Amino acid sequence: MKIIIVGIGQSLRGDDGAGLEVVQLWQQSYPQSASLPMLRIELAELPGLSLLDQILRADAAIIVDAIRSGAKPGTIHLISETQLAAFESSSGSAHGMGVAESIFLGRSIYPEDMPANIILIGIEASDIRLGNDLSPEVRQSIPLAAQSIEEQLQDLLNREIRE
Repeated sequence: MKIIIVGIGQSLRGDDGAGLEVVQLWQQSYPQSASLPMLRIELAELPGLSLLDQILRADAAIIVDAIRSGAKPGTIHLISETQLAAFESSSGSAHGMGVAESIFLGRSIYPEDMPANIILIGIEASDIRLGNDLSPEVRQSIPLAAQSIEEQLQDLLNREIRE
């Protein structure tokens, strides 16, 4: 099984950098998991369509990114691929083409090469203005989001063992 974990965000745009920080904290907090041979970890500041290059031919992908859904800032969302449709046209991504659009395009162009399992861990953003740091609400949610990566990874690994 090949699994990729991708942290997405722009480190100079406030809460938009949350995905990067979550993945970095997860790597520090769970070094044994982060060093698994079937795992690849990527940090992507401006992925757009290059997200597809990162996830193609993986069996599963865990993508961590800031989102804006109208929930309270710092809220952590666990979003399945089928739920991503709600974000496709209104994501307002700062990354050019958003995660949802990229995944749906990948499914239509490269259906056999896309991961069977794609999980998005979204952190509700508040302020994504250029030059700002993470808001206190988002900063406070980073450890819980990192724990969510570990939980999702272990779930994927346990499913692989059962199958």
